[in-house]
Amino acid sequence: MIVRKEVPYMSSLFEEIDFQPTPIGAISLRRRREMSSGIDVFEIKLGDEFLMSSLFTASEIALAQLALANLPGDNLDVLVGGLGLGHTANEVLKNANVTSMMVVEMLDAVIEWHRTGLVPLGTKLSADRRCEIRQGDFFELANRHEGFDMLLPERQFDAILLDIDHSPEALLDDRSSDFYRQTGLRQLARHVKPGGRFGLWSNDKPDPAFTRVLKQAFGNARAEPVEFFNPIQERYVTQTVYLAFKTPEVSI
Repeated sequence: MIVRKEVPYMSSLFEEIDFQPTPIGAISLRRRREMSSGIDVFEIKLGDEFLMSSLFTASEIALAQLALANLPGDNLDVLVGGLGLGHTANEVLKNANVTSMMVVEMLDAVIEWHRTGLVPLGTKLSADRRCEIRQGDFFELANRHEGFDMLLPERQFDAILLDIDHSPEALLDDRSSDFYRQTGLRQLARHVKPGGRFGLWSNDKPDPAFTRVLKQAFGNARAEPVEFFNPIQERYVTQTVYLAFKTPEVSI
């Protein structure tokens, strides 16, 4: 159950919708009116740090588009790590070849925001029969031999998409540090079908060193820069979608 924090009325221009403690810090959901565009912007903060905003979704959408582009098959099974505001998951479901999608989210609060419709895409995702949202630690499950699905041990996915940490070097919590090394990524590759893909969102520009680590773990990889205009900073910024391809010669 969501317990809303009582906050003084500030006007319709700003609202703190929810505030809850979590194992990695206090998380809050906020809505504010963007005066220049006249739209409502939803934001998630972890402590004093901004995690995501509905004002900037280009790279989250690109994560799904790039990872699924030309992926063969008409019965695709996709895993998304990190629910957030739901833009990556929503874009996955726009692909007509996707027949099932599991979303793994560690924080109960974020799941409840979707199930109760506190975020704009929440009820849409919940109503789609292809979408299953499960509470769990993505990094812990990735390291398990049984994988992400306790009901179907060793289940493999056509694509795994991850948007949790800011980048492989800027982590929300130290628990994920081993994941971004070759050993952790090779363990993840066990859960990707042969010929399948892994997509990773990063807030930073492409890192050639990390791209090489991905290539060693999966067989082939590349970094795709995603540029968009930031109206608050009044400049273009570049984020990255890393794509790794599990080639037949990879031995897991």
